[in-house]
Amino acid sequence: MKPHLLVAGNIHEAGLKLLKEQSDATYDYVPDLTYESYAALMPKADGLVVRTQPVRAETIASAPRLKILSRHGVGYDAVDVEALNIRKIPLAIVGDVNSRAVAEHAMMMMLSLSKRIKHYDHAVRDGHWALRNKFDPVELFEKTLLIVGLGRIGRHLLGMARGFGMNVIAYDPGLSQNIISKLGAEPVSHLHDGLKCADFVSLHAPKTGDQPLIGKAELDVMKRSALIVNTARGGLIDEVALLEALNQKAIAGVGLDVFAEEPPPSTHPLLQRDDVYISPHTASLTTESAIRMAVKSIQNALDCFKGRLDPALVVNREAIGFGG
Repeated sequence: MKPHLLVAGNIHEAGLKLLKEQSDATYDYVPDLTYESYAALMPKADGLVVRTQPVRAETIASAPRLKILSRHGVGYDAVDVEALNIRKIPLAIVGDVNSRAVAEHAMMMMLSLSKRIKHYDHAVRDGHWALRNKFDPVELFEKTLLIVGLGRIGRHLLGMARGFGMNVIAYDPGLSQNIISKLGAEPVSHLHDGLKCADFVSLHAPKTGDQPLIGKAELDVMKRSALIVNTARGGLIDEVALLEALNQKAIAGVGLDVFAEEPPPSTHPLLQRDDVYISPHTASLTTESAIRMAVKSIQNALDCFKGRLDPALVVNREAIGFGG
């Protein structure tokens, strides 16, 4: 019997084309993200490709034939990895297919905030041409950018920021100060030290534990003129503390591609503010990266069926003894 793959969530046509062109597996495709839309198909799934939806223990339990869970992306916060480990099921990610796209999005957020693009767009449309005389925009040149997390995305952003003539400092407890210096940024030993002197802050760190990385104490030490961008993970910033900081004008503005709850409710107070620039978790979703994610997430599942899944793309390989 051919292995059967369930693709749950809308993916680029390039991924489906890959499935249609091969004859070694069968598949179901359900564009809807809700578990209810594909629950009845789980019992016959040998492989599961998912987007951003949660994959809980009960979801995994409903697929007794499951041999591979392939994420359409690199994050897996919403996956019950321990439930996969118990059954020795590999969790595969797509690797470095969207880091440049996310870095570009973070750069776009910083430019949009500093140049007040949303404000001026609305002003022109509403007939308030004279807003131009307030001289509100600021330049990036010679401003200090703190990059929190100097992985692939942070390193791309570092290069882009230096192209704008920014002074780049970086905080990453997983890297030595020597490595950070060699990458071209000035290392800071403590997050608060970087926050105190930063004009811009861009977050590119994973979410670890229950506490936000940026809470009231962190916001309190930032410049009143500072702008912060989060294209990494919802929950990295304490949204209650962020709202308070904005209300008190303790910081100048924020760009958010991610929220603790997604999608955020329409009544969320951050959505009502002009000093908050928002996108719907789309930093990685360019046309090019969507193609790469779709193709790679499908290919990972097919490779697993054929016994040739790349261990470097299996995030729980040590726990399940994969590729050892």
